[in-house]
Amino acid sequence: MEEGDLAAGKSIAAGRGAWIVFEDEAGQSMTPPRARTWGRIGQTPVVRVRGRGSGRVSMAGMTCYKPGERSRLIYAIREYRGRKDEPKGFGWLDFRDLIVRARIQLGGPIVLVWDNVRLHLTAGMRAFIEKNAEWLTVFHLPTYAPDLNPQEGIWSLVKREIGNLAAADLTQITRAVKRRLKRIQYRPELVDGCLATTGLTLED
Repeated sequence: MEEGDLAAGKSIAAGRGAWIVFEDEAGQSMTPPRARTWGRIGQTPVVRVRGRGSGRVSMAGMTCYKPGERSRLIYAIREYRGRKDEPKGFGWLDFRDLIVRARIQLGGPIVLVWDNVRLHLTAGMRAFIEKNAEWLTVFHLPTYAPDLNPQEGIWSLVKREIGNLAAADLTQITRAVKRRLKRIQYRPELVDGCLATTGLTLED
């Protein structure tokens, strides 16, 4: 999504009274992400993982912005425990359902900005977008441009908190992720800050 695309997206959003919604996915395994913590001088702090195990928590999130409105965070979480025939992550139908839920919660049209991963480009998703063009407009970010997506900032906030969590099982990670995301939902200034770090603005 280059500067011209952003201007077009803002114009469409303003003309329709729409929300600009940035979407992205992330995941967390049993291995904690690296994080900073305190330690004695000359002694590297070590976080011991008790229940390494397998599995993964998949996250899909949307940061939602509209001038004059409180910024929102909408998300979905899925656990993968390695069971037979269990989906490893989100499918295009999950993304469709998340978009529909965002429209209901936001109460208006959406200008959706996301990357061009395969699941965003399936025939089913393209048909869904075309069928709902009266309230849904989609722009794709350039390849390898996470710095333009404020949802990446949300993931950084989440992983910063769980960085020193030595979880015993996947459920503990899921609870920690949900707790952090819910806290962010009640702090729109954090959602605004994630947009500010991209250098993008909603105002012309």
